[in-house]
Amino acid sequence: MTPERLSFSHNAWRLLPAGARRCALGMVARGLAPRAGVPAPAASHGLAVAGELDLATGLGEAARHLLTGAQRLGFGGYPVTLGVGRAPLGTIPEEAALLLTVNAPSLPLMLARAKKALMRRRLIGSWAWELPLVPESWAAGGRYVHEVWAPSPFVAQALERILPGRVRMVPYPLALCDLPAGDAAHGLDLPDQVTVTLMVLSLGSSATRKNPLAGIEAFRRAFANRADQRLIVKLQGAAAYPREAAQIEALAGSNIQVVGGVWPKARMAALMARADMILSLHRAEGFGLVLAEAMLRGKPVVATGWSGNMSFMDETSAALIGYRLVNVEDESGIYEPMQGARWAEPDVAHAAEWLRRLGDDADLRLAMGGRARAYAGAALSGEAMRDALMANGIVP
Repeated sequence: MTPERLSFSHNAWRLLPAGARRCALGMVARGLAPRAGVPAPAASHGLAVAGELDLATGLGEAARHLLTGAQRLGFGGYPVTLGVGRAPLGTIPEEAALLLTVNAPSLPLMLARAKKALMRRRLIGSWAWELPLVPESWAAGGRYVHEVWAPSPFVAQALERILPGRVRMVPYPLALCDLPAGDAAHGLDLPDQVTVTLMVLSLGSSATRKNPLAGIEAFRRAFANRADQRLIVKLQGAAAYPREAAQIEALAGSNIQVVGGVWPKARMAALMARADMILSLHRAEGFGLVLAEAMLRGKPVVATGWSGNMSFMDETSAALIGYRLVNVEDESGIYEPMQGARWAEPDVAHAAEWLRRLGDDADLRLAMGGRARAYAGAALSGEAMRDALMANGIVP
C-alpha cells in the first residue's frame, strides 16, 4: 500500500487522550463562537452551504452534495469553507440562510473565528451519526442552529432524543449530483474476465464499525481462492490507525487485494465503475455515501440490512444481510461507551451466500443493479431538500 504520513503536530496532538483533546478544544471554542439569533428570520432568500468543502471526509463530501443540491434546486448554493482555527471563507448574501454541514461537537471549533454577522440569519445544521444513541453533549450544538437535518430516519430518531421537535429528515440529494467520471488508468490489474467485489472504508470512521474483517471472511467463504473472483479493499487512514491497517493487510491473498492512500475522485470513480458489486458488512451507518453512489451507478450492493443505508435501499433493490443487535464495543476507541447503545452483527454466512449468487450470475447482477439505480434515484431525488427549505421560509 502507498504509505500515508501524519504531520508532527498531528502526531503530537494524538498523544493526548481523546477526552482531554475534546475537552480543551471545546472549552476554548465555546467561549469564542457566536450563537444563533433568536428568533430566526421568518423569510430568507437563497442558501449558503458551509462545511469542510476542501477535505476528503464523509462530512466534506456531504457538504459538497448539499451545495450541489442547493444550486440545482435554484437556491443559489453559496459555498463557505470551514476549518478549525481559521475564519470561514466565502461570501454570503445578507438575506441568505446558512446550512452548517458540521456535527454538533465541531460547530464551536469551526465558528470560533466567525464574525457575528455570519450568524444573523436562519441557521440549519446537517448532522450525521452512526449509533441509535447520540451523546448528550451534542445537545449543546443546538445553540448554534435553529433546526437540524438528519440524512436518514435512523439519524433523525437518534437526534430527536436530545433536540425534540427540532429535527427534520433530509437525505443528501445525490441524484441531483453528477457522478464523477472515471480515469481508466486507475493502476490496478483487473482483467475483464474477473468478477470484482469492492469494499471501501476509512479507518478514521472506526474499523470496528466498518467491519472489513467480516467482509473478507464472507468473500473467502463464498469463493475460497477462485481466480475468477477478486476482492478489492480500498483503505484510507492507515497512517493514523496502523494496527487496524495491519490486521486487514495480513488477510490479503491471491484473490484479495488491499490498496491504500487518498485517491483523486477520478481514480476512485474508475474503481467503482470497474467493480461488479459492492460489499459492506457494516455494524452501523448514519447514511452510507459509498453505497448510495454505487446504487446510483447501477451496481448491486451486498449490505447489512440495518441503520442509515435503509433510507435508500430495500429488499428488492439490494442484497440485505441479516443481523443481530449487540452492545457497541468499539476496539478503535472512536465511539465512547454509552449505556444501551447497540449495533448490528451481520450474518457472515448469509453474506457469503449472496456474494456467491451474484458473483456467479451476471444477469442477476445486472437486474439488481437496475433496480438499485431506480430505487436510490427516487429516494435521493432532492425533493425532501426542496420541501425542507420551503418549510424554513427559504425561497429561491
